Parts: sequence; C-alpha cells; structure tokens
Amino acid sequence: MSEAMENLGVNPLEDTTSKAALAYAAERRDNIRTFVRTNPDYYISMFDKIGASSSFTPTFNAMAGVFGPVWFGARGLWNWALPFLIIETLAFVQIARGLFGDLGAEAMARIASIEGTLDLRRQQLAAAIESNSDRVDAFQRTVDSLEANIGGIRAEADAIAATGPTVALTGLIILVLVKIAQSIMANTALEARFSDWMSDRSVRFGLPVTHIVLSAIFMALIAFAAMMHYSFPGRFSLLSEFPTDPDIRLGSIDRVEAFFNWAVLNGEVLFDAITYLIRMVLDALEIVFVSTPWIVIASLIILLTWLTAGVRMAIYSSAFLAYMGLLGFWEKAMTTLALLGTAACLSILIGIPLGMFAARRPRFYKAIQPVMDFMQTMPAFVFMIPVIAFFGTGKPAAVVTTMIFGGTPVVRLTVLGLRGVPESVREAAISFGANKWYLLTKVDLPLAGPSIRAGINQTIMLSLAMVVVASLIGAKGLGEDVLEALQYANVGQGILAGFAILFCAMILDRIVQGGRK
Repeated sequence: MSEAMENLGVNPLEDTTSKAALAYAAERRDNIRTFVRTNPDYYISMFDKIGASSSFTPTFNAMAGVFGPVWFGARGLWNWALPFLIIETLAFVQIARGLFGDLGAEAMARIASIEGTLDLRRQQLAAAIESNSDRVDAFQRTVDSLEANIGGIRAEADAIAATGPTVALTGLIILVLVKIAQSIMANTALEARFSDWMSDRSVRFGLPVTHIVLSAIFMALIAFAAMMHYSFPGRFSLLSEFPTDPDIRLGSIDRVEAFFNWAVLNGEVLFDAITYLIRMVLDALEIVFVSTPWIVIASLIILLTWLTAGVRMAIYSSAFLAYMGLLGFWEKAMTTLALLGTAACLSILIGIPLGMFAARRPRFYKAIQPVMDFMQTMPAFVFMIPVIAFFGTGKPAAVVTTMIFGGTPVVRLTVLGLRGVPESVREAAISFGANKWYLLTKVDLPLAGPSIRAGINQTIMLSLAMVVVASLIGAKGLGEDVLEALQYANVGQGILAGFAILFCAMILDRIVQGGRK
C-alpha cells in the first residue's frame, strides 16, 4: 500500500483516506465529544479547522461572546476568563457611571468642604463689621474668593455630569469589542485545552452545571460590586472599607506584647548565651581586622585575592584598599568586615550542616521552608523589633539581624546542590563499597561544591547589604557614615562611604567565587 502511494506521489502523512487516518479521525471525534459534552458537531468542525493550520485561525463562538467570562470560567479557561472579566467589568462600570452614576460626587464633596469654611468666614466677617474691625476687608476678600471657588467647582461638576453619555458610550464600545474578542478566541483557547486534555486526562473537561453556577456567581459578584462602588462612590461603606473592629487590632497588639514580655523574662539565659557566643567571635575578628597593622591585613587580602581570582583582581583589590585608606575609611571598613564576618561565619556554620541534613529529608525541608521564606521576605525593620527586645541594641543585635536576613541562601543552595548530585554517580560509589561518610565527603560535597559556594557568596553579599540597616541599632562601621549622611543630607560623605561598601563587596565576591579556571 505504501509503495503504491509512493509511486502515485502521495505523502503517507497527508493521506486522509487510509484506514489509519480514518480510524484516527473517528477516535478524535469521539474524544472531542467526550471533552466538550455540548454541541459536539460544531466543536468538531471548529477544532478540525483550527488544527488544519499552523497559524492562528479565527473562528466565531456566539455562546462565548454572549456569556463571556462565565463561559471561559465554566470551561476551566481561567487564564482567559480573568482578563476578560477585568475588561468587561471596566466596561460595565463605565456604562453604569454614565447612565446612573453621580459623576460630580467628588466635586460636590469639595464644595461641601469649602462651604463649611465659607460659613465660618461669613461669621467672622459679620462679627468684624459689627465691631468695626480693621480686618473687614480681609474677611470680605476671603469670602469672595471662597464663593468664586465654589462657583468654579460647581461649573466643573456640571461639566463632568454632562459627560455621562460619552462615558456610557465608551463603556459600550469596550464591551462590544471584548465580546467580539471573546467570540474569536474561544474556540482556539478551548482547542488548546483539548490538546492538554489529550496528553493529561486529569485536566478538567466538559461543562458541569456546578462550575457554570459558581462561575456565574463569581463573575456577577465582582462586576456588581465594582459597578456599585465606582458609580456611587462613598454611598456603600461596605465596598470601600473592610468591616472590622478596632478592638481586634488592639487586642492583638496586647497579646503580642504579652508574648514578647514572657519570652524576654523566661529566655534571658538563652539570649545571654547567644550574645556571649556572638561577642566572642566578634571580638576575635575585630582583633584580627582592626587591631592588626593595616599593612598586614592589606597584604593578606591582596595575596588571598591573587591566589583565588588572579593577578588582575589582586591589582583591583589593591586599588580598592588604597581608596578606603586614603579617604579615612580603613578602620570603619575593617569594623564592617568584622561584623560581617561574624554574621557570615555563624550563618555558614549553621546553614551548611542544616542544608546537608535537609537535603535527604524532604519532610524536614518542607517544614523549615516557611521559616526561611519568612526570614527572606519580612522587611528588615520589622524583625529588628523582636531582636532589639531580646538582645537590646549594639553589635550582637546587629549580627543577629544580619544573620536572619542573609542566612537562608546557603541553606537553600546547599539543599539544591546535594539534590542535584546524579543518582547514577552515588549508586556507582555505593556499588564500590563507599560508606556514608565517604559518599558525603568524596561524592556529594565535591559535586555540590559550586552550588554551596554560590550559597556562601549570596550569604556574604546579603549580609553586606545589611550594613546600613544594622547601623540603626548600634553597629559601627561604614553603615554609620551612610546613615549620618542620610540624616544630614551630606551627599559627598554618603557616596564615598557607599563606594567603600561596594568595594568591600567586590573583594569578598572575588575571593569566595574565584576567577581562575
């Protein structure tokens, strides 16, 4: 059969009369009937028309145009339903505002506010006239000015109210255009969902009554609420203000404060121990960076940069260090590095073992993920509040704040790196008799090394980003200069100190990441 078609010059892939093609077409029609449930013959012809071309093929679906977002939502096409709902709601709001809305409500509210002031000024004018005060002319000018303003605003309100038909017509045009767009795009969107359903039968199909009802209620509620709110502003307080009671907020504040008071009283030993540990590491690093002669520290940094990133970066590091020294930032830069080093070292010492433990324990990692999300997304000024309550102000509190903000990347990237180790490599090592320690130290960690180093780098960079914020609670260093520049609008000092922080970040980044192949 295939040889005969080849002899006739017929491409087997384009032959629609073969048994296989006919069987496929019949199966496709049955699948379309199962998928759409309603009006299958129409959708069969439309899907065939759309599938016959590789480019966009416009079709027209009147039901989708009439019911709009309800049709798309009932079909499960929510990625189309929501944009169409927003546009249709905008159109209905414009129509309702133009036909029934109080377009001049805002202007009338301004008039009411000015009239209150005008009444007061008229009383003052009458009192001044009665007492023959020398301020009569001033009060008279104020009254005349307010009356003129009221007249202008009233004319503006009348002009706005006269635009009602235009606003309604604009809404009607938008509604017609979006209905046409819905009618044209409906079959294409549904055919794409049909293709998804063919490969994944868990995709919702058909047109269930419950979905139609829920979709209609949802769309009608959204459109009605928007129309009432924008057509009659301020008339329905439920639509403009969330229903609440101030006592709820005040009671929550009292409970939170009571909890922190309890934690401070009962956790004093724990917080003192953490403060002692931080202070011990911080004092050691300050001795290394601040008390050691500058030429020793500069030489070691340049040498370390040369060993890890090459000669070019070592030259750049020399220039950066010279910049800090010549501008008088050396001691503060070293203080910043000591503070940063304390936070980064503690974050890394905690983060890498935690990531190693969580990498092979999905349930544990899933449990700590919300905590890490909280640490990364909560604004720094918010979690500074409990840190100050527990640790007071000063460098230990600044270290804790920096660890909270910058400690999560090393955990996430350690987990990512260890989970990315190919199972085939691990199985090969196990088959040759590797124990757990050998597997961890000689297989998992070396292969996950680039990801772990990236986590260390991100932790250091995020810790450095907290320099200015940490200075608010007593941390010394370059952040203090930037904060002072912000307080007194000292542009020069702020820019120069900011560049010093930038150069510290560049040096640390190159040392950690390296530049040599």
